Amino acid sequence: MRDSSIVLADFIVVKALENGVSVIGLTRGEETRFHHTEKLDKGEILLAQFTEHTSAIKIRGRAKVICKYGTVMSGVEED
Repeated sequence: MRDSSIVLADFIVVKALENGVSVIGLTRGEETRFHHTEKLDKGEILLAQFTEHTSAIKIRGRAKVICKYGTVMSGVEED
């Protein structure tokens, strides 16, 4: 039986604000490696979950990222 805390792990919503936004899942363990990559076009949305295999998510390009802590923008300069 799987641990329910893994199934109910935190997730994020990524909405692409331009074509070609990359969302990259990074592994847990002794070495951090890429294990999954998605390319999103403008307006596309991806729901990504942190799991027993995913410890970090890297986003390249202009996107809105929503999580339980709030909303942040990637690829946008802040003053």
